[in-house]
Amino acid sequence: MPASTTPTTTAEIRSAFLKFFEDRGCKLFPSSSLIPDDPSLLLANAGMNQFKPYYQGKKTMHEIGATSCQKCVRTNDIDIIGCDGRHASFFEMLGNFSFGGVSKEQACRWALELSTEVFGLPKDRLHFTVFTDDDETHDIWRSLGVAEDHISRLGEDDNFWAAGPTGPCGPCSEIYYDMGEDVGCGRPDCAPGCDCDRFLEYWNLVFTQFDRQEDGSMPELPHRNLDTGMGLERMSAIMQGKTSFFDSDIMQGLIKLGEEISGAAYVSDDYEGPSRSLRIIADHARSVDFMISDGILPSNEGRGYVLRRLLRRAVFHGRLLGVSGAFLTRFIDRVNELMGDAYPELVKNATLVKGIVSAEEERFSQTLDNGRVYLDEALSKLAEGETLPGSAAFMLHDTFGFPVDLTVEIAEGAGHAVDIEGFNREMEAQRERARANVKGDAWGTFNDVWTELSDTLAPTEFCGYDADELEGARVLAIVRDGERVERADAGEAVEVVLDRTPFYAEMGGQVGDTGVLSSGDFSASVSDTKAHNGIYAHVAHVEKGPLAEGDVVSATVDHHRRELLRRNHTATHLLDAALKEVLGEHVNQAGSLVTPERLRFDFTHFEAVTADELARIEELVNREIFAAKPVVTQEMGIDEAKAAGAVALFGEKYGDRVRVVSVGTEERPFSRELCGGTHARNTAEVGLFRIVSESSTGANVRRIEAVTSEGAIAFLEDRARLLAESASALKCRVDEVPARIASLQKDLHAVEQKLKAALTGGASDAMASAIQGAVDLGAYRLVVAELPGLEASDLRSAWDTVRQKIEGPVACVLASVTSKGTPALIAAGTDEAVAAGFKAGAIIKQIAPLVGGGGGGRPNMAQAGGKNAAGIADALAAARTALGA
Repeated sequence: MPASTTPTTTAEIRSAFLKFFEDRGCKLFPSSSLIPDDPSLLLANAGMNQFKPYYQGKKTMHEIGATSCQKCVRTNDIDIIGCDGRHASFFEMLGNFSFGGVSKEQACRWALELSTEVFGLPKDRLHFTVFTDDDETHDIWRSLGVAEDHISRLGEDDNFWAAGPTGPCGPCSEIYYDMGEDVGCGRPDCAPGCDCDRFLEYWNLVFTQFDRQEDGSMPELPHRNLDTGMGLERMSAIMQGKTSFFDSDIMQGLIKLGEEISGAAYVSDDYEGPSRSLRIIADHARSVDFMISDGILPSNEGRGYVLRRLLRRAVFHGRLLGVSGAFLTRFIDRVNELMGDAYPELVKNATLVKGIVSAEEERFSQTLDNGRVYLDEALSKLAEGETLPGSAAFMLHDTFGFPVDLTVEIAEGAGHAVDIEGFNREMEAQRERARANVKGDAWGTFNDVWTELSDTLAPTEFCGYDADELEGARVLAIVRDGERVERADAGEAVEVVLDRTPFYAEMGGQVGDTGVLSSGDFSASVSDTKAHNGIYAHVAHVEKGPLAEGDVVSATVDHHRRELLRRNHTATHLLDAALKEVLGEHVNQAGSLVTPERLRFDFTHFEAVTADELARIEELVNREIFAAKPVVTQEMGIDEAKAAGAVALFGEKYGDRVRVVSVGTEERPFSRELCGGTHARNTAEVGLFRIVSESSTGANVRRIEAVTSEGAIAFLEDRARLLAESASALKCRVDEVPARIASLQKDLHAVEQKLKAALTGGASDAMASAIQGAVDLGAYRLVVAELPGLEASDLRSAWDTVRQKIEGPVACVLASVTSKGTPALIAAGTDEAVAAGFKAGAIIKQIAPLVGGGGGGRPNMAQAGGKNAAGIADALAAARTALGA
C-alpha cells in the first residue's frame, strides 16, 4: 500500500487530485448544484453535467482543460445500498475534462502518473480495460509500460459511451485496482469486468471523438473531447486499505455515530441486519444534507420525492435498530463536521437543513406508528408465504402516506411478497380519477408557436425599469388561438410580440403589467404580459384595428397599477430581511406573489410564527419604510454580487450577469437581493406595511400575506368598520369591546361547564345507557360506547364517571364526534383491569386507523383523533372483538 506521506484521507485525496490537474493548466471549477441546468436530468449524477455546454460548443474554454469534484446523487439502485461496499446514493466524482486541449495519450499519461506517483499505487496491481476495437488506447497503455496481461478488451456495453443512437460518442478506458485474491471469486480467468469484488474500478476515461450518423458511420468530431471521472469514495477505500468504501474515514465517522445512537454493532463484512441499516442511515443522511443545502425540499414528486424517500428510509432503518426518538439531525451535524470544509454550503444552511429534517422525521414517525398497526394486522392474516394484496399496499400509501418500498421491506422481513402489479393498478386508477376531475388542460397554455418564435426571434428587450411608456416599438409577431397570424382586427383577442417594451412580463412572483398599445388607427387594451422563453407576449384585446406584423406602436403601462406593484415588490424584500432577522438565517424564500392589491411571501420555517414574532417583523419593515431609505439597483457579475452579500433565491439558477436590488446604504444595506422585478425608488413610497395572515402551505414552508400603501389603508379602514359593527352589536363603546367580550366568554364558559357536566355525568341518557351496557369479562367490566356532543378532552371526564359509577375493576373504549366534525377516541382502564390484560395503548393503535387517524398512550390511558367520523361504529366494533366482548 502507499507510503504514509501519500494522501490517504478523503480530504487529502480530493485536494491532491484537484491540485494535480490545476498544476498542469486545467481550470478548477467548483461543484455545481445537485439541481442540474439540464432539464433532462432530475439530479446531478456525473462530473460532466456542468460541462455539457462546452461539449456542445455553446461555450469555449480558454484553458487546456478543467477539473472539479462534483457532488452527485443517484437512486436508481437504492435497494442495493447497504448490501455491498460499492453502491451509494450520494458520492463525489473527481473529474478532468478537455475540449480539444488534451490528447488521448496525455490523458492516459496523467492518469497513470497520478495513480502511481501521487497516490503511490503499485503498477502491478493496476489493470486497464479498453474498447474491443480501440487499438489506439491499447497501444498508448503499452507505451506507458503497462503489461499486456494487465489490459483487457471489453465490448460496447462496458467500454463505449454514446449520447444517443446518433451524435457524439467514443470509446472508454477504465482503470481497476486489484483488491486481492482473497476478496475475489477464485476463478483462474477472473479479470476486470467480473462480478466479484476483486477488481475495483476507480477511474473511467471517456474519449468522445466520433459523431455517429444515422447510417451507422462514425466520422471524427472537429476536436476530441475528454471526460474522466474518479470515484472519490472508491479511491478512499483503496488508499485506506479497505474493501468497502463504508469502511473508509467519512462513512465510518457516520457509522460510528449510528452505533453510538442505536447501541448496534457494525460488522464490516456483514451485509444484513444491523450493519446494513447502519450503512443505509449513514449514506442517506449524507444525501439528505446535501440535497436540502442545494435547495431541494421534501415533496411528493420529482427531486422532493427522492429526498423524502431517502429521509424516510433512514428513519425507518433507525427504527429497525431500536431508535425510538428523533436522531437524524445528529447525523446532519456529523456530516457537516466531516465535509463542511469542502462544502461550506452545508454549514451555511445547517439550521435550515436540521429544521426540515426534524419536522419530516417527526411527521414520518407518526406515519410509521399509524401504518405499522394496519400493516402488521394485514400481515398477520396471511398464510405462510402468501402475498400481501396490492389493495392493502395502496391503502397504506393512500391513507397513511406509507411508502410502498417500506411496505415491501417490512413484508419481506415477515416472509411475504407484495403484489406490486396490483398496487400499480390501484395507483393508476387513482390517477384516472384525478384526471377526470381536472377542469382544464394543465398544458393548455403551452403551444409550439412559442418554441418556434423563440428559435427565430431575439429575446424581447425590456425597457420598463425607468419608464412606463415607449414610442416606436415594432410588432414582431401576432398570435391568435395558438397560431401565428399576420394581422389582427378589431374585436379579436391576440398576443402581441414587440421588439422592446416597458411592460414587465410575469416573472419571479410579480404579475404582468397591463396598459395600452396604440398607433394612429389602432389601439388595444393589454390585460396581462407573459414571458415565453424570453419572448414577451402582450395579452391584448384589439379595440380599433387592424394591427399587422411590422407595424410600429406606442406601448403605455398602466402607471397607477405599476406603482402599486413596485411598492408591494419592494415590501417583499423588506419582509424577507425582517424574517431572517427575527426568525433566523435559515429562512429562505420559497415562492412569492406580487399583485397591485397585496403580496404573498412563502418561506422556509418549521413552525407557526408567533403573534409576538409577527409584530416584530411588521415593526422592522415599517421602520425601514418610515426611514425613507433609497432603493438602488445595479448590474454586476454573479460572483461579485454574492461577495457583496446579495441574497439569491434558494435553489435558483442565475446567469453570469445579475441585477442586484439594495435597500439602505451601500455600507450597511437592510436588504440586498438578486431580482429582476420593478421596485420603488425609496422605501417611503411603500407607505405602510400590514400583515394580513400567516399560515402553513406544506411541510416546512410558511406563508405571510400582507398589504402596503393603498391596500394597507383599505385594510385598516375595513378593520375599523368591523370593530364599529362589533361594538354596535355588543351595545358598548369601541374601547369597551375587549372587556365586553371577556365578560361574555366567562358567562359562556360557565354554561359550557354545566352542559359538559350534564353530558358526562351519570344522569345523562347516553352515559347512563353506556354504563348499563357494561359487559362483564370476568376479570373486569368493559364499557364500549359512543357519547354524542363531547370534545376529545371531555372523554376523560366521561371515564371518571364510569369509574365512579361502576365498582371494582373496569375499563372503557369511548368515542365522540367533536364540534369540528372529527372523531375522538379514548381507551382507559383501572390498574386491576390493566393487570388482567387490558392495554389501552394497544387497543387505540389497533382501532384508530378505522377512523382515519392514529394515536397511542399508556396501558391505562390512550387517546386518538382522526378524519373519518363515519368509521366510529367500525372502530368500536373492532374494540369489542379484540377485547372479547
